[in-house]
Amino acid sequence: MAVIEVKGLTKRYAAQTILDGVSFSVDEGEIFGILGPNGAGKTTTVECVEGLRRPDGGTVRVLGLDPADRALREQIGVQLQHTQLPENIKVWEALDLYASFYAAPRDWRELIEQWGLADKRDARFGKLSGGQKQRLFIALALIGNPRVAFLDELTTGLDPQARRATWELIKRVRASGVTVVLVSHFMDEVEELCDRVAVFDQGRIVAVDTPGGLIEGTGAEHHMRFTLMTQADPQELLGDVPGVSGVTRDGDRVVVTGRGDFATAVTARLARHHVLVSDLRIDKRTLDDAFLALTGRTWEN
Repeated sequence: MAVIEVKGLTKRYAAQTILDGVSFSVDEGEIFGILGPNGAGKTTTVECVEGLRRPDGGTVRVLGLDPADRALREQIGVQLQHTQLPENIKVWEALDLYASFYAAPRDWRELIEQWGLADKRDARFGKLSGGQKQRLFIALALIGNPRVAFLDELTTGLDPQARRATWELIKRVRASGVTVVLVSHFMDEVEELCDRVAVFDQGRIVAVDTPGGLIEGTGAEHHMRFTLMTQADPQELLGDVPGVSGVTRDGDRVVVTGRGDFATAVTARLARHHVLVSDLRIDKRTLDDAFLALTGRTWEN
């Protein structure tokens, strides 16, 4: 069941077209990624879906409602790209304030416990770490018991450990029954979290698929590298393996190029012929490679 349906969305500022015919849908219960370089139109799209901006063309429905419908406000939670609170507001005060905006809010005391902020209950916002602020922002987005949560560039500026901790929080949001729309320009984040992803470039969607489907759909080849430890002719041994498109050798170093699950077939062939190898590595294609194949240019942030 689609909880969000966007068709032909356009947005212009003066003579500049920001969004040019954007269409996609989001299914209930999934983490849907909106991925693209900075300036690709991601945030403008989400702000139109949230009702923060009015589009110039196209239609948007969230839970069957127009984003301008006030009835929708009670059913969505929003974490904006640039979110701030007064430096001196306490954690519990912020949650209590946001709870007052809703007719039937979550118990903010429960959210403090759930999101690991119990020991920061009386801490002032300005004294929180980056990761603690993100946990607070997620709690604020969930205070109204939303069916859909929009999280925009949630991990920008966080260190690697805090980013991965935040990823686990996002998974918990979905596990609680909330559909998540995640806006990001981090490839690894989208690969880790998203069930499906819309790839944006210059105000348009160039593809919608699972992260794995995007990579495989470009027809990209992978490389398998290893060092021979026994005598063998890799070209003769591996040349007819399904999926293998090329085998090159430089001394004892071998590079096998192929598509799909060719690596499993290669290792099985090596094992059957008792060929020992070391330093085996598979260089898989990434979303960066898929973006290059889809747009003809490299990723820019």
